[in-house]
Amino acid sequence: MFSYDEVHGAARFAVTDRFGGISQPPFGELNLGGAGELGEDAARIGENFRRVGAAFGVEPERVIRVSQVHGRDVHVVRPGDPVPLDPVPRVDALVTTRTDIVLCVRAADCLPVLFVDSANGIIGAAHSGRPGMYAGIAPATVEAMRSLGAEQITAVLGPNACGRCYEVPAEMRAEVAERVPAAYSETSWGTPALDVAAGVKAQLTELGVEVIEDARGCTMEDPALYSYRREGKQSGRLAGLIKLVAA
Repeated sequence: MFSYDEVHGAARFAVTDRFGGISQPPFGELNLGGAGELGEDAARIGENFRRVGAAFGVEPERVIRVSQVHGRDVHVVRPGDPVPLDPVPRVDALVTTRTDIVLCVRAADCLPVLFVDSANGIIGAAHSGRPGMYAGIAPATVEAMRSLGAEQITAVLGPNACGRCYEVPAEMRAEVAERVPAAYSETSWGTPALDVAAGVKAQLTELGVEVIEDARGCTMEDPALYSYRREGKQSGRLAGLIKLVAA
């Protein structure tokens, strides 16, 4: 179920793989895409989220999801907010001080970024693909956490399409690298590429956020992880998950 599952400070960080659910081919097994998306049966996705929630000791509605749009908006889940969120926010990051929910971002080549300020009991989760990195979703998540009083933030990077595999047109690489130079890369076969994780890590370092764990792996190279580029429109979605385990 989890390709990565560790406690750092006041938070439990996890990333799912494709095993341990009930999805059928071509989505099998643990597709966590939005219910009804991509032709997958909503009931099966619901059961997959129930299993993920159970692994964290919460009901499935307390695994907080959003409608991701590749932007830089962040939603703060505040004490007393009803869950699940209704309407579902169209954002790419979540922040909270609550201990009774799990923050969830979904991906299938994009980069999940998970954050904690252990001293102040604040967590965040961001979905950062190429457009999100360019827009600055990871810095926006840090800003939102600091607005709640976060001071010393650390982060974990999840799996994504690595800089050796994420081929892009030369014009796109040039445009992105002008804003985020660290993202400039080349594929293993010598063509223009982007390294989203390197770009996000540079953005976070500039803000004084320490990346304490690199749990990346490459979604395009590892068949245990979902990859849109490898599998196409019927790829499932993995999830980056974080929950406060101590205040």
